[in-house]
Amino acid sequence: MQQMAVSVRRIIIISRVLDFCRRTFGGKAKTKPGRKAKTAQPVQQQPDVAPRRGAVAPGASLLSDVVHIGRDKHGISRKDISPNALKVLYRLKDAGFDAYLVGGCIRDLLLGIQPKDFDVVTNAKPEQVKQVFRNCRLIGRRFRLAHVVFGREIIEVATFRGHHSGSDDEDDTAPKLKTASLSDHGQILRDNVYGTIEEDAERRDFTINALYYSVNDFSVYDFANGMQAIAARKIELIGDPETRYREDPVRMLRAIRFATKLNMQIAPSAAEPIPQLAVLLKNIPAPRLFDELVKLLLAGKAFDNFMLMRDTKVLKQLLPQLDKLLKQEPEGKAFTLATQALQNTDERVAADKPVTPAFIFAALLWYPVEVRAQALMIDGLSEIDAMNIAMTEVLDDVQRTIAIPKRFTLAMRDIWALQSRLTKRAGRRAFKLLEQPKFRGAFDFLQLRARAEAGNLTELAQWWESFQFADDTARLKLINQLGKEGVDKGPRRRRSYQRKRTES
Repeated sequence: MQQMAVSVRRIIIISRVLDFCRRTFGGKAKTKPGRKAKTAQPVQQQPDVAPRRGAVAPGASLLSDVVHIGRDKHGISRKDISPNALKVLYRLKDAGFDAYLVGGCIRDLLLGIQPKDFDVVTNAKPEQVKQVFRNCRLIGRRFRLAHVVFGREIIEVATFRGHHSGSDDEDDTAPKLKTASLSDHGQILRDNVYGTIEEDAERRDFTINALYYSVNDFSVYDFANGMQAIAARKIELIGDPETRYREDPVRMLRAIRFATKLNMQIAPSAAEPIPQLAVLLKNIPAPRLFDELVKLLLAGKAFDNFMLMRDTKVLKQLLPQLDKLLKQEPEGKAFTLATQALQNTDERVAADKPVTPAFIFAALLWYPVEVRAQALMIDGLSEIDAMNIAMTEVLDDVQRTIAIPKRFTLAMRDIWALQSRLTKRAGRRAFKLLEQPKFRGAFDFLQLRARAEAGNLTELAQWWESFQFADDTARLKLINQLGKEGVDKGPRRRRSYQRKRTES
């Protein structure tokens, strides 16, 4: 313990000496030369429309003059900030480092929304953060991050990002020392390049996320006219939109999500490249795309996000099977089932009821599965075999783009498989189906299908609704009323009898 304390003190002393040298001998200061901080007016007094930001010349700054917003000019109070986040800020400050709350938490607090999490950015390296906090773990290869764990709450601490050339094939650089890498498409593959707060602000994706809150003076620092964008209700990218989307194609999904979540519009300059660049989403790891899609579909804005993904051609890259059916019938049953499921999910989220990705993906992919199963049945396969093969083929195809975890694909299979079994209600079958763990999900799914297709499915859904809430006497009466309906008319298995041998 004494050695650790000595090490921490040495790091603090060295950091302070280096900081003093930078300030004294003309190193990078908190504000770039020629860039003068100015005091901002409240958000309501900002202009309605932010200046359009296009491509910039190489080496030119992407940022405007930093705007200093004093404590009396913004509505952020420490009582609205997580106590654990404040602990991290003050501990880093006491250790001699600069530390700020950054990004979405500041944006949400300014909009009157309670943030779900609080992110911290600092000039301390991840290893230095780990030495300051014993309850810290380092994660990530593409982006090296420190997670400070307080029970169930995790405060994410990132080091200021710096600029890099992206040249990962330099002959004079040892492979182990390479800290940045770009793909042929301009996508950032590895990015552990550290810099100043100004460089970190330039590396942020949207102007509304380049906001920094300091506990030194309780001020907000706006590096990219983020306050202006909030007042204008615009989602704007920092820098050239095409370049920023190529660096990380997931930014297209984030633009859609922020637009619906914050009730804003994607600025024309940011929206225009999305249809042409959406194909770059295929370069994103499938597990990451699943996580991003879950954020879009299970956060209370599923319907709005779905419609915006469809309009911007993003849906074609994520769920091409569904997109193909929607092109054939823009307002057909596939569209009705998907939108009904998404709207129901939004209602459940608003009512604080549980939701699951399995049900959503089951609704989005049901008709691609049904179409494939019907094609296999034409080729001579039985209904059960055709359905099993269709489910496997569609899910395997989806997994190449979106890595849906097995616990959800198994639930999706159960919901799909029960759809045909719900039509067979004679004898004891209806009672046995009620005992199935996924019956409720399958019944809810049947009701959605009935709204999309009507016809016989409406009568079937009404029968099951009556059956599950009736007593035993009423249930037997419902079964007897079926007559020949609900009987499995499929081929029965023939029993083979072996003749007894007669003793001679």
